[in-house]
Amino acid sequence: QVQLVESGGGLVQPGESLRLSCVASGFSFSVYAMRWYRQAPGKEREFVARITSAGGITNYADSAKGRFTISRDNAKNTVYLQMNSLKPEDTAVYFCNSQISRDYWGPGTQVTVSS
Repeated sequence: QVQLVESGGGLVQPGESLRLSCVASGFSFSVYAMRWYRQAPGKEREFVARITSAGGITNYADSAKGRFTISRDNAKNTVYLQMNSLKPEDTAVYFCNSQISRDYWGPGTQVTVSS
C-alpha cells in the first residue's frame, strides 16, 4: 500500500532553516510528481511546491519562491523541502502528497517558527 512519511519538522527561530524529508513506499516513486502542502491552524491546506518525476521541473507557491527548494532522490524514494529564511507565517503542519489513483497524504510534520 502507498505510504508517505514526513520528518524533519521542529521549532526554529525566524530566519533559520529546516529540511523536511518524505520517504515514499508502495508505488513506483520515480514515475510520479510529488508535492508538498501545508496547513496552518484554522486555515485550509495549501500548496507549497511540486517537482516532476525526474526532478527537472519545479513549481512553487508565491509564498515559497526564493526561500524554499523542493528536490528528490529517486534512488532513496525520498522528496525533500529545504526551507530557508523561515518566517512565523510558515508555521504549519507540512504534508507530502502523491497523486496516483487518488491523493495520498502522509501524517505530516509540524514546523513552528517563533522567537
